[in-house]
Amino acid sequence: MAILKNIVVVGGSYCSTYVIDALAPRVHKTHHTIMIEKNSHMQHIFAFPRISCVPGFEHKAFVPFTDAFHETPRHSTSILQGIVTEVHPDRVVLASGEEIPYEYLIMATGTGKPPLETTTKVGSVEQVNELQNRIKESEDIVIIGGGAYGIQLAFDTKEFYPSKNVTLVHSRTQLLNRFHPKLHEIVSQRAAKIGLKLVLGQRVKIPPAGFPTSGPSYTVELADGTHLPADVAVCCMGSIPLSSPLLTLSPTSIDSQGYIRVTPTLQLADPAFPRVFALGDVAATGANKAAAPGYVQASILTENIVNMIEGRSERLEFTPSTNGIHLAIGLHSYVTFYDPAAPGEEPKFQFVELGEDESDPEVKRWYECRCHLIWERRAPGNEDYYS
Repeated sequence: MAILKNIVVVGGSYCSTYVIDALAPRVHKTHHTIMIEKNSHMQHIFAFPRISCVPGFEHKAFVPFTDAFHETPRHSTSILQGIVTEVHPDRVVLASGEEIPYEYLIMATGTGKPPLETTTKVGSVEQVNELQNRIKESEDIVIIGGGAYGIQLAFDTKEFYPSKNVTLVHSRTQLLNRFHPKLHEIVSQRAAKIGLKLVLGQRVKIPPAGFPTSGPSYTVELADGTHLPADVAVCCMGSIPLSSPLLTLSPTSIDSQGYIRVTPTLQLADPAFPRVFALGDVAATGANKAAAPGYVQASILTENIVNMIEGRSERLEFTPSTNGIHLAIGLHSYVTFYDPAAPGEEPKFQFVELGEDESDPEVKRWYECRCHLIWERRAPGNEDYYS
């Protein structure tokens, strides 16, 4: 039996799993696909703002990888928990010192806050519970960062605890400033309706060690000298592209913001390494950082690797589409928003109120950030949500 070569996928979130789903069934006779991921469980990131303040289903946001690729041929994939620290032309090196050879490499590391460390479900849930309890015990809550994560956390906290003082601070005068200003208007009007306070155009002086989640109350200092009272402050900013392992392979392929430079074929911009690819949030594709563009990128990348393996010259190219977002602005409501398709046009949006009847399965599933979809996909038949 011929020895299979490796396709290594670094990262274990939405984009990387999309790629493996599509790629492994098509190349399993010649290649073994290995996913290297720092977390013991797949993290359903979309649920993280809500589980930070709303208790009761946090364990569902961490999904076991046990049967994650059940639709791929048997033994065609492997999952290795670890942190890739170096990339070389023919292998990756883990923090443990282990070396994994590859013929094709796919970087799907996303963004985060170094230093990285391996995690377990138990430890992650304990951290979530600590923040939940602090928010529950607090009267003055400050959320820092007016991106999608900070907005959802602020809205969820204010709706779940309507009597608490919740303030959202953003350094720009426009929330979600990468989108058309109409989205800011929608979110601002909703905030005023539920009593969520917005402080815009102000930077926060963040302590070197961050804001504590235990101990006495404190204040959050703004750049203009204003102090906001806080029993807890949550910083929803500061994540960076996790591209540093590529510095050992091709430093010029990392741009000034830390994103991986890629061609439209999603290959590394450095022509010396045509078998190295990147997609998702870590890649400088020009697309909005979201799961939907990542799914499209995964399909294109798959076709390109299959063509290369099978000796065909055809390459598909990724073209960014109009920015869009599916944004929760409350426990039972959301807005879908698409930027104008062309200059002079208006954005398209729809505001949806789901109602609060949790006996309705759809309402309950939305309330739990559709964790059930990830369990059905990655852990079919497993209803032990604590596993």
